[in-house]
Amino acid sequence: MLAVKGRDTAPELRVRCVLHGMGYRFRLHRKGLPGTPDIVLPRHRKIVLVHGCFWHGHENCKRATRPVNNAVTWSAKIEGNRRRDQRNIDALSALGWDILVVWECEVRDTPRLEACLRAFLEG
Repeated sequence: MLAVKGRDTAPELRVRCVLHGMGYRFRLHRKGLPGTPDIVLPRHRKIVLVHGCFWHGHENCKRATRPVNNAVTWSAKIEGNRRRDQRNIDALSALGWDILVVWECEVRDTPRLEACLRAFLEG
């Protein structure tokens, strides 16, 4: 698991590229905020979290199937990630931030991703 990147993943780069193309400027991995969110738009008080389907346990997603080998350990790991994500989202909301979670499987469809980001940022 040491080889798994936590920053600058392909889905995150794609979301950043779409946001930049839409004209938005943002900050990355702000350490002063709970959970060091992926993309922070301070002017708009909005945060975009890019979650990998497997690591964050995306429900009803084919990319989130859990391994058969060592199933107990993997279930505990993924459930721990989900609990941590929820704690971070709750803490960020309490600080007055609006949060959008973008899943890895949603990033492939660029027009849909752009529409989702536009609705979140302009709505």
